[in-house]
Amino acid sequence: MLTQLTIRDYAIVDRLELDFHRGMTAITGETGAGKSILLDALSLCLGERADAGSVRHGTERAELSARFDISRLPEAKEWLEARELGSDDCLLRRVISSGGRTKAWINGSPCTIADLKALGERLIDIHAQHAHQSLLREQQHQRLLDEYAGITAEVDELRGMHRDWSLLRKRLRQAQESGDEIQARRQLLRYQVEELDTLGLAEGELERLEEEQTSLAHAEQSLSEAQLALRYCEDDEEGALARLLRARSGLAELPGSDRGALAAALSLLEEASIQIEEAGRELNRFVDATELDPTRLAEVDSRLGDVHRIARKHHVMPDEVVELHRRLADELAQLEVGDDDLEALALKTRQLRDEWRTLAQRISDIRQRKACELGEQIQAQLAFLGMEKARFEVAVSPRESAQPEGIDQVQFRISANPGQPPRALNKIASGGELSRISLAIQVVAARHSTIPTLVFDEVDVGISGATAEIVGQLLRGLGERDAQILCVTHLPQVAAQGHQHLHIEKQATDESTLTQMALLDESGRIRELARMLGGVHLSERTLAHAHEMLSAGQHAAQH
Repeated sequence: MLTQLTIRDYAIVDRLELDFHRGMTAITGETGAGKSILLDALSLCLGERADAGSVRHGTERAELSARFDISRLPEAKEWLEARELGSDDCLLRRVISSGGRTKAWINGSPCTIADLKALGERLIDIHAQHAHQSLLREQQHQRLLDEYAGITAEVDELRGMHRDWSLLRKRLRQAQESGDEIQARRQLLRYQVEELDTLGLAEGELERLEEEQTSLAHAEQSLSEAQLALRYCEDDEEGALARLLRARSGLAELPGSDRGALAAALSLLEEASIQIEEAGRELNRFVDATELDPTRLAEVDSRLGDVHRIARKHHVMPDEVVELHRRLADELAQLEVGDDDLEALALKTRQLRDEWRTLAQRISDIRQRKACELGEQIQAQLAFLGMEKARFEVAVSPRESAQPEGIDQVQFRISANPGQPPRALNKIASGGELSRISLAIQVVAARHSTIPTLVFDEVDVGISGATAEIVGQLLRGLGERDAQILCVTHLPQVAAQGHQHLHIEKQATDESTLTQMALLDESGRIRELARMLGGVHLSERTLAHAHEMLSAGQHAAQH
């Protein structure tokens, strides 16, 4: 329930703070006094688009806030708690700068305008004066029926399923259209992978083959050189070791003084002979281990030739053949799985289609059943509003093609005169009839609304006399159903039925124009009703009529 609305520097409002209560609050004022300012300010708090031009002239920004008691609004409480903003008290605040920038808060925490709008839809339901225009659109007929039937959540689910189903159908169609190309690619990959499988080149094998080829190709030369070096080291007469031994023996036989001077040379010759012996042993081991293998060399040359041939065929380097094999095999595996995926996608598409059709049929059954109830309730309200002979029906018929919202076409039809068949609302020429039809529908819709705060913005346009008094009784009756009704009206018969009466007045000076709003006491209400009845100059007769109207309205409402 709306408990307070604060407006500062908005339009022609300087500063205003209004408290609201349960029941019906009538809102009146002369044309141009600023009744729309009140609802516009409230709408901005609920997330409507802001206009920098609405900031009061000469000020930097407009500030608006609306406070709600949501202790009995579980959906709003759940929405806030999900965002850790939960409380039985909800404060929406909006600031609009003269430069066009806007900021918003929920319970003191910054939020987006989309958040305000999402929460606002759970707090207030606004019935505008031009609602009868939207009634000419059949999409509105279905929405109203779904709200009455309490299946808006199911229809939202159906709409989401239809969206997912459409996406799956598109993916399936694209997959099927590209099937020929995929099949050709799959066949090529199978051939290429089989060829690479036959080659069977292992990781690191190319490097080992190249090293082995180099070793085998130079084995004869290496063996010959090693044998020659071994002869130089070990030849009994001419070898390096034999000569070193003779040189060392000759120096060792010199006289003592000369031998002492050559001691260092003798030591080096000793070490050299040891090194020569060690070199001979290493050369012997190499010669014994080395074998000439022309057959293995031919095998290695052939294997390397296969690798290079495959590399040239695929336009890659030989050392990239292993990675090529892995990449092509992975792609083939994905395409092979793609066959299964295509069938799985087709199956999922069929399953979602069947689920959508099942839910659509269940929703259709509910619509068919509730359409009769809704038609009867609206017809009863039309009789109450002076259209006793009207026959109203909510027709539900199959659509030619499925739509996101289901398989039904919903159309409101009316016969205003006996003997005439019901016709679509857009065939009704009378604006007055449309206004009363619209009001009857809105009253029925409001009775089934889960939102306790309902705003009626001049929905009584085109209505007068006794019907206007009935309209007031209807709105007051809604307010007495533990709800809060805010009604902007130009009819005294409606205003007299309110539990409270809020008056809006524009005051102009040489320097500025301001709007003031005040909650009227009984005498104030009588004067305002008299103004609405007879104009600016209030006669005793007009005041008496206004007093009688107020008394009758309050007395009739109590009974």
